[in-house]
Amino acid sequence: MANRISLNATSYHGAGAIKEVVNEINGNGFKKAFVASDPDLIKFGVTGKVTELLDAAKIPYEVYSDIKPNPTIENVKNGVEAFKKSGADCIVAVGGGSSMDTSKAIGIIITNPEFADVRSLEGVAPTKNPCVPIIAVPTTAGTAAEVTINYVITDVEKERKFVCVDTHDMPIVAVVDPEMMYSMPKGLTAATGMDALTHAIEGYTTRAAWEMTDMFHLEAIRLISSNLRDAVENKQKGREGMALGQYIAGMGFSNVGLGIDHAMAHTLSAHYDTPHGVACAMFLPISMEFNRDYTGERFREIARAMGVKGVDDMSVEEYRDAAINAVKKLSEDVGIPKTLDKIKEEDLDQLATDALNDACYPGNPREATKEQVISMFRMLMA
Repeated sequence: MANRISLNATSYHGAGAIKEVVNEINGNGFKKAFVASDPDLIKFGVTGKVTELLDAAKIPYEVYSDIKPNPTIENVKNGVEAFKKSGADCIVAVGGGSSMDTSKAIGIIITNPEFADVRSLEGVAPTKNPCVPIIAVPTTAGTAAEVTINYVITDVEKERKFVCVDTHDMPIVAVVDPEMMYSMPKGLTAATGMDALTHAIEGYTTRAAWEMTDMFHLEAIRLISSNLRDAVENKQKGREGMALGQYIAGMGFSNVGLGIDHAMAHTLSAHYDTPHGVACAMFLPISMEFNRDYTGERFREIARAMGVKGVDDMSVEEYRDAAINAVKKLSEDVGIPKTLDKIKEEDLDQLATDALNDACYPGNPREATKEQVISMFRMLMA
């Protein structure tokens, strides 16, 4: 079987990189940009850092901000109509996963109108055409949506999230500028950072993992675990390390998939609107404990990448404990909660059913029964 790697055609990294947005628009011959960004980023002037560059370069644009933290089918449908009316020929997605996921869905439907029913994009949809060209400018260090072939949409009516996987949705350009991330509050920095760590650990232990993605994931684990605490304190070194680490994690997991942590986190967010990064972080040590005996020597390398000393002198059980404990310590240090009081006993059966039907679950190294998944959800109950 061939192992496929899909990455951006171009990516820029480092302070001041957002200046390249103008160069890429002009270099590609685009005439008008559709700037997709969420209301809070517009309110606090973060989106303005990009639109000011467009203004200075006299590049026409239209802003679309009907985007929720967990973007919905309605957000996508409204965006499709707004794009059609705008006359734009490219999308500049400014924000976290919400803005970029919405942009991907809009862009795919515009060029593949037979998929106008957003639900038809779930899973691996057989689209034929690349989406509207997207220039992605992340403002969080977590989702890595700027370099992935995945996006997640919330079906409010059915209280579920669905994952879409499509090589045609990859942004053509990623502009990863840590200066765009300085305005993130501590809680969001912690949650998105732990999401990135979850991407790296799940990607490293998923069934499809192989040598090239292992390289990405281990470096991402090292960068994230050594920089997240500083990023939460808004230190420059931490912001820069996290901006790079989360991107490298995306280079890996986008090509091999994730596992049961993300399957359960998607379900938690869909039912209770729990922030995705928080859900992933709470489940990470739980899912690692569940998978520990199905990961070979990989937990040793996770522990090593997280800075644990003496792993080569540890027994299998010791280095597996060390990896899990290192994750718990990092999560505790950055203020991730351990429980969620919204979970109700009567919801557990549906939560487990939805998690087992999530597109991320098949990559998990260990098969799970519904009862086992219910047990993991119950561990978060206050």
